[in-house]
Amino acid sequence: MDNPSSVITQVSRDEEASKAAPDRGSSPAVSTKKPRSRGFFSSFFCCLCRDQPDPQPVNNNAPLLVEENGTVSKVQVKPLLPPAKSKDSGKICVVIDLDETLVHSSFKPVNNADFIIPVEIDGTVHQVYVLKRPHVDEFLKRMGELFECVLFTASLAKYADPVSDLLDKWGAFRCRLFRESCVFHRGNYVKDLSRLGRDLTKVIIVDNSPASYVFHP
Repeated sequence: MDNPSSVITQVSRDEEASKAAPDRGSSPAVSTKKPRSRGFFSSFFCCLCRDQPDPQPVNNNAPLLVEENGTVSKVQVKPLLPPAKSKDSGKICVVIDLDETLVHSSFKPVNNADFIIPVEIDGTVHQVYVLKRPHVDEFLKRMGELFECVLFTASLAKYADPVSDLLDKWGAFRCRLFRESCVFHRGNYVKDLSRLGRDLTKVIIVDNSPASYVFHP
């Protein structure tokens, strides 16, 4: 079952604090950074620093579980990306995060939201208010012209896909990767760049959280 605290990657501290009230079953609150507590929404935006035991992987619905040295054992994994298109041959592959990198999302109503995304969780539709970062349109348009751009987010596709549809009007993203493409390692959803199927000397990641690329600091 989906939990409102397990769909998006980031929550703001103010909203998180209001959610972490004594009654854990009460309605959600959100925050700006990747959550550190287990409030109602703390994992909706990716739960990067949980103190819970590492969950076991579940088929294709959860990220791979890795060993303490950061390697996946006894698992044959095909590249996350398809072969590069001819127009991208020789280009640098730029991996771009979504939450707190391109946008800020919140469950609290925001008057000047650029997008409002309905997300259904356990039969209930929650409205997610999305704010674009300044100049994100110009950034994506130009990046799409220069590089092979890939969206890689630890959020679930049910939220991130519609946001990307509205955000990327130029088709800058050649591919979109979501939480199931991450590796769950020591409580974090890690974007293992070695699984992309690209030459790592020609890969750049743009992400607000160092924990996201801990395998390739």
